[in-house]
Amino acid sequence: MPALGDWTHTGYTQQVHFGTGAIDGVGKILRDLGLRRVLLVTTQGRAASPEGERLQRSIGRAAVGTFAGVQSHVPTTAVQAALRQAHTEGIDGVVSFGGGSCADLGKAVCFFLEQESGAPGSSYADTAAVRHVAVPTTYSGAELTGFFGMTDETARSKTGAGGPTIVPVAAVYDPDATRSTPARVSAETGMNCLAHGIEAAWSPYRSPEAEVIALACIERVADALPRVVDAPDDLGARSDMLIGAVLGGRCLHNAQMGVHHGLSQLLGGRTGIPHGLANALVLPHAMRFNAEAVPEELRRIGRALGDEDDPAGAVERLRARIGLPAGISDLGLVVDDDLAAVARLSQQNRSVRANPRPVSEADALAILEAAW
Repeated sequence: MPALGDWTHTGYTQQVHFGTGAIDGVGKILRDLGLRRVLLVTTQGRAASPEGERLQRSIGRAAVGTFAGVQSHVPTTAVQAALRQAHTEGIDGVVSFGGGSCADLGKAVCFFLEQESGAPGSSYADTAAVRHVAVPTTYSGAELTGFFGMTDETARSKTGAGGPTIVPVAAVYDPDATRSTPARVSAETGMNCLAHGIEAAWSPYRSPEAEVIALACIERVADALPRVVDAPDDLGARSDMLIGAVLGGRCLHNAQMGVHHGLSQLLGGRTGIPHGLANALVLPHAMRFNAEAVPEELRRIGRALGDEDDPAGAVERLRARIGLPAGISDLGLVVDDDLAAVARLSQQNRSVRANPRPVSEADALAILEAAW
């Protein structure tokens, strides 16, 4: 591999628990952390599921409240409602349970409570004001990172915030708890996971460790995701894919996302397209756009995907293999004005600005039109 030049690698205080039945150990994790008043952040469906009931039994008396109003893309109104409840309950911790939006809303609660404390963290050496234990049921990887997205529904715009102290202190992966996740949701969030690996593997800000983890994520997802979609109840496939999610989240600790995730985030905030689905549709076109800037990185990505000569084509074949639509136009949710608006917004997006190849408004529009 070519030298990466100057780099810094940061290790966060975080423990990962993985295994069938791991969800039943959440209560012990909370006790070990000294947390006595936690808010469970989830959806109504997850809260009422058998896995949700198991989780609530494990948390026990430490659960002083449940916020079950999580929605896709994390509307700011939901964040405000969860914060009000957090204040009322006087919490010292958060447990999130569900997909990426649940983890993001949990992180948002921690972030704003920390801001209100008057001593917000700014360094990897700072201690979190409110600790977060995340229990994912999809493959988004949000449970391992310190940043979250939220959407102003009036402005139809998605933004983000976060920092080093917002990284969840523990993540609990129970493959058995993911077997009820619908195959379509698995397919979409699995493509989001794949995109994390791809963008980390070409990120100008990656460390050598992040690159190795990213390539392992890509290889794992390419193998496991079709098996999960074909047999959603296959615990072995679920375990393999969940490991891919761990790798996808961990590689982002020391890399930054680029144009692909920036456009997907903005597209979802404006139109309501699920984030994972937007990832699946935009990713191969972002890869082709970046090809001239990161040719060696794309060759390594292609090897991990099983096609060194055409990595973008390999992503398109995987998308088709797992039954996702071929283009944005197939969804019936987006009009031409939306593409132009997203292209304009892209110029201020943190991820777009971190892309290895500079992205103009015209470039962003061309990528979106190619995904149409």
